[in-house]
Amino acid sequence: MARGETFDVAVIGGGPSGATAANDLARSGLSVLLLDKAGRIKPCGGAIPPKLVDDFGIPEHLLVARIRSARIVSPKSRSVDMPIDGGFVGMVDRDVFDEWLRCRAAANGAERVSGTFETLNRGDDGTSTITYRAKGAAPDAPLEAVRARAVIGADGALSAVARQCVPGAEKVPFVFAYHEIVRTPEEGTAAYDPARCDVYYNGAMSPDFYSWIFPHGQTMSIGTGSAHKGFSLKGAVGDLRGLTGLAGAETIRREGAPIPLKPLKRWDDGRNVLLAGDAAGVVAPASGEGIYYAMLGGRLAADAVGEFCRTGDARALRTARRRFMRVHGPVFWILGVMQTYWYGTDERRERFVRICRDKDVQTLTWDAYMNKELVKARPLAHVRIFFKNLAHLTGLASA
Repeated sequence: MARGETFDVAVIGGGPSGATAANDLARSGLSVLLLDKAGRIKPCGGAIPPKLVDDFGIPEHLLVARIRSARIVSPKSRSVDMPIDGGFVGMVDRDVFDEWLRCRAAANGAERVSGTFETLNRGDDGTSTITYRAKGAAPDAPLEAVRARAVIGADGALSAVARQCVPGAEKVPFVFAYHEIVRTPEEGTAAYDPARCDVYYNGAMSPDFYSWIFPHGQTMSIGTGSAHKGFSLKGAVGDLRGLTGLAGAETIRREGAPIPLKPLKRWDDGRNVLLAGDAAGVVAPASGEGIYYAMLGGRLAADAVGEFCRTGDARALRTARRRFMRVHGPVFWILGVMQTYWYGTDERRERFVRICRDKDVQTLTWDAYMNKELVKARPLAHVRIFFKNLAHLTGLASA
C-alpha cells in the first residue's frame, strides 16, 4: 500500500462490526481499508443467536458449543432453569471468530492493515486523511497516512474516531466487564453443565449487572460487570469460581473492557464519518449482548456509506441509526428499564428470578432472543406477563 493512497472507505476497527462492514463494502466493489489493532481479544461471553449464523453466513465450525438452556440464580441461591425449546445459543471464541471475519473481508477485497488509529483530518476536497501507527513501528517512527472518501469508526466503546468526530460521543454510560477464560474441568468436578449458561443475579457479585459462566467446549468464560467505580470485578469473579468449584481450574487468560449500554443519539458527523458497533453504543442493556447488534450495525453502516459513496449526499449516513432504532430501539428501551429496576436491590433480584419461572416469560424471552424482535404473535401471553409483573412490582406476589 502506497503512503497516502486513497480508498473509497476506511474502516477503523476489525471486530465483528468493522469486519462485517468491510466485507459488505468490498463485496459491493468499493475499495476498502480495514485498520485494526492486531492481537486484542475483547472480553465477551461469546453468545450468538441462530439468526446471526443465518444472516451473516457463519460456518458451523466456529461454534464451539451449543447451549440448550440457561440457569438463573438468585441472591438466595434459588435457581430457575430456562430450556430452549427447538433452538440453541451458539458460543464462539472471540479470538478465532473475529479473525475469521477479518480474513473473510480480506478475501473479498478489503486491504488489511495492523495499526493504531491516531487522527482524522478532512481536506478541502471532502476526503479525510487518516494517520495511524503501524504495528511494530518504533515509537519515534513517522505515522502512516491514507486517505478515504468515507470513514466508518468501529473502534470500540472508547472510540477515538467517535471522540474526534461525533459530538456527544463521550456521554455514553458504560458497564465495565471482566472475565477469566479457564480450562473446562472434567465433568462432575464442578457445578456446571457444558450445554447450559449460568447467570447469577447477586449484588455481592455485581451491584448493578450480573455474573456469568458460559461454557465454550474446552474452555469457559467466567465473568461479571458493573458501572460502580471501585467495585472489585476480579474479586467477584474469584468468589464465583469458589462458589461453583471452579477455583482450581487452569486460568488461560484474563480480559477486561468497558461496554456501552445505550446507543448514541447520533452516529455520524454530517459529512463523511459514521460509527458502528460498540462505538455507536449498540450493546443491549440488561443482557450485555453485543455481537449480533454489532454485526447488524456494521451491515447498516456499510449500506449507508455505500449510498453516500454513490451519491455524495451525507444525509445517507443518518439512515444507519434510523433503521437500527426503528427495529431495536423499543427492545433497548425495555431492557434499559428492566436493568434499572430489577437489578437495583437483591430483593428485586429475587423477584426477578421468580418471574423467570413463568413459562410465558421463558417462551417469549427465547423467541425474542432467537428472532431479535418483540414477539407480537401471542397477545394473551403478553397480557398475563403484564399482570404478573404488576403483582411483583407492587409486592402482591411473594418472593
